[in-house]
Amino acid sequence: MTRADNVDVPGLLVDAEIDDVPPAPPTALPGGPRSRRALAYLGLCLVLIGLNLRTVFSSFAAVLPEITSDAGLPGWAVVVLTTVPVTLLGVFAPLAPVLARRFGAERVLLGAMAVLTAGLLLRPADLGGLVPGAGHLPTLLLGTASCGAAIALCNVLLPGLVKRDFPHRLGLMGGLYTTAICASAALGAGFTYPVFTATGEWTAGLWFWALPAAVVLLLFLPVALRQHPVRHQAAGDGVNVWRSAVAWQVTIFMVLQAMMSFSVFAWLAPILRERGVDGGTAGLMVSASILMQMLGSLFAPALAARFKDQRAINVVVALMTGGGFALSIFGPLDLIWVWAGLLGLGQGSLTAVALTMIMLRTRDGHTAAHLSGMMQGVGYGVGSTGTLMVGQLHQATGSFTAAGLLFLLVGLLAAVFGYRAGRSRYIGA
Repeated sequence: MTRADNVDVPGLLVDAEIDDVPPAPPTALPGGPRSRRALAYLGLCLVLIGLNLRTVFSSFAAVLPEITSDAGLPGWAVVVLTTVPVTLLGVFAPLAPVLARRFGAERVLLGAMAVLTAGLLLRPADLGGLVPGAGHLPTLLLGTASCGAAIALCNVLLPGLVKRDFPHRLGLMGGLYTTAICASAALGAGFTYPVFTATGEWTAGLWFWALPAAVVLLLFLPVALRQHPVRHQAAGDGVNVWRSAVAWQVTIFMVLQAMMSFSVFAWLAPILRERGVDGGTAGLMVSASILMQMLGSLFAPALAARFKDQRAINVVVALMTGGGFALSIFGPLDLIWVWAGLLGLGQGSLTAVALTMIMLRTRDGHTAAHLSGMMQGVGYGVGSTGTLMVGQLHQATGSFTAAGLLFLLVGLLAAVFGYRAGRSRYIGA
């Protein structure tokens, strides 16, 4: 059996604890580690955590015009609020394994969910009653930053828990976990504006998402408190991915896809609304686009693994994504559902094949974990410049047309580095 034969969506769940010495034990559960009821409860908690990891991005975008108008946000604040949470995904990702070795992955995950819930509650608050003239801006900034840091920890630790506690159900759990994350973005895009319409308050549209986060926090609390952390050390051997040309090609491919991916979450709804689409329909379009992402992410990894190399599929999905983004901005409005669907299918496939490179370009789990950490740190950190540039271009020109041209260029660059990353080689070979 070849290396590619084992690559599927669950295979992308790279274990952040793989270098731990001694190895991290399975999660302690009532009734023993093989208790079906306890495992089902743990699995439900992990999936529900995944269902909260993207609402932060898409919910804010869904009511961005209302927030900007009512809170009187300056242009720089809008740019910062759409960029900071993505940047923090890269900044805090390397801390997750360090914290897990000291306190245990389950307790760190619980703490992250507590911070996420607090950030979601803080985000829409108005300090005007306490600090005259403060308004919503300070809490928007602090709450959004807290959410970004918390999501970064969850992004890194959740896949390892899924692999560690469900080794014989990776197909089911991997599929549920990845689907939940995509569904999270779709829910945030689709339901935030209707909540705003029903209440007349954009703050209610944002506060709404603290409720599911708080529920998951309470559900996961007894699981995390049962754990007795064991101090671990990190093994120091293995390939240095930071010195590998192949690793850098894969990482830059990841950076370029992240630039487009998080710009979709942050800006697609405002782009559609600026083109004259009403808020409710724009939310549905973004949700539909994200559902197409789920379709692409379902089939693209298996398809990529069937090829001798992945140059062709990497180029095609990169061009689909860049082209879909640009057409959503300046393509004929009568076909806007088509452009949004093309963007979603391309983006989901692009994200999935970029992550598939982790498994296809490495020979062992240790190297895969190191490459995954490099890709997340650099990919999210540098990839956040995509949302930054869209915001700055819009602020400078008064429209999103320049951003459409930008993402045609980003799509072309992603095709170039996808071609190079797709060649059949191994890191360290």
